[in-house]
Amino acid sequence: MGAAARSALASAGRAANEAVSLVVFVLLDALEVLLCVVYKVADYVAEGAWRPCYCSRSSPASAAAGATGKIVVSERGGSKVVSMLSSTRLHLEDISDTLYARPSVLACAAASASASASAAVSGASPRRPAAGVAVHSAIVQMLRGKIGAGAGGKHRPYPSPRWSDCHCANCNPADTGRLFVHVEAPPQGAGGGAAPEEDVLFIHGFISSSGFWTETVLPHVSPAARSRRRLFAVDLLGFGRSPKPADSLYTLREHVEMIERSVIERHGVRSFHIVAHSLGSILALALAVKYPAAVRSLTLVAPPYFPVPRGEVGTQYVLRTVAPRRVWPPIAFGASVACWYEHLSRTVSIVLCKHHRLWELAFRVFTLYRVRTYLMDGFFCHTHIASWHTLHNIICGSAGKIDKCLEVVRDQLTCDVTVYHGGDDELLPVQCSHAVKAKVPRAQVRVIDGKDHVTIVVGRQKDLARELEEIWDRRR
Repeated sequence: MGAAARSALASAGRAANEAVSLVVFVLLDALEVLLCVVYKVADYVAEGAWRPCYCSRSSPASAAAGATGKIVVSERGGSKVVSMLSSTRLHLEDISDTLYARPSVLACAAASASASASAAVSGASPRRPAAGVAVHSAIVQMLRGKIGAGAGGKHRPYPSPRWSDCHCANCNPADTGRLFVHVEAPPQGAGGGAAPEEDVLFIHGFISSSGFWTETVLPHVSPAARSRRRLFAVDLLGFGRSPKPADSLYTLREHVEMIERSVIERHGVRSFHIVAHSLGSILALALAVKYPAAVRSLTLVAPPYFPVPRGEVGTQYVLRTVAPRRVWPPIAFGASVACWYEHLSRTVSIVLCKHHRLWELAFRVFTLYRVRTYLMDGFFCHTHIASWHTLHNIICGSAGKIDKCLEVVRDQLTCDVTVYHGGDDELLPVQCSHAVKAKVPRAQVRVIDGKDHVTIVVGRQKDLARELEEIWDRRR
């Protein structure tokens, strides 16, 4: 087949993908509207009140933040004052507008056509909206829930776990103030009982758990490396065996503070290396910036870093890049459903996560107990509220923050920076890691051919453990 024929075939394939995607996502938009009503009724029946959602049926609210730590929110002609001085110190800049600014496929097409027509008539570029702070009414409700009753004292905290979440002990730990942390300390008597020289913190990615590291890399860390270091692997807030508060917005600030409280402060960590996968790379960068003198090395595996072109809104650009609303490839379709459809993704969570023990048992029986299920454990053990807010507030919401973190790592830190990426990663392209290199020139990028977003670790854990030890030993 000639080059021209291949090009024509590829163009036809792209056109077919776009046409089918348009139909599929229009239908999903309609289904989302129906599910919005269904869940409002179900929440009211099960919990006595419906929780506000972020879909287009909820009214947005505008807000102005003042130096007093309060915001004035206007809704439907009235105004309310909401204090921002909560126990978790939530700030407006921690909340991504992609939570509530997700127009339907037809709305996007209509807006694009209208903007193009206006620009053609006027001969000017489409005008951007004026800069300002926008807060959705659902966020106002959640902030009010975190700080108490608010004006009138009528607010009730949301039940946790909710009716649509799993109620088992693993998903709802008794200690709600700290993360679950897997700790492997040097054997007693190693080095005469001396304290470890340094520590290593492993951070998993989105919809995963500490098992991503404890069942792969940690068993292959050599006795020599273990004798000098403690190894920590955390379940992030809302995932695995960690707490899953129903009133949390799962912002970058909250995730980092829980890691600090559960690992750094509780275990007296003073000097440490960080190994992070995917979404965990964003948390790793935030920790490195917060503890510049303590971090010895940064190892980022498949980091979700998308430099935002000039003139683009960072959060919306990342949303469209990660979730392009296409049916092919399948991983793009899955990401699009997870990112764009709040109620549809909640339905998936109810089917898989609420009943995870049944699915895990069925999988073990089906495979005759021959397959380890740690990846499934991480995939199933979370709540919709945790995954939805983490996806938007960390992946999309940190679009501009990663740039600042990388600049600090480049200009103020001296730690080694190593980046791994699978050459066949369809979820996060290799360009993400090359962009990190462009931002931090001393970073070493290692592209592993034939590996994807997961198999960059799973399947090459022995090699990765050896390579990590070499990185750690360079900073002794």
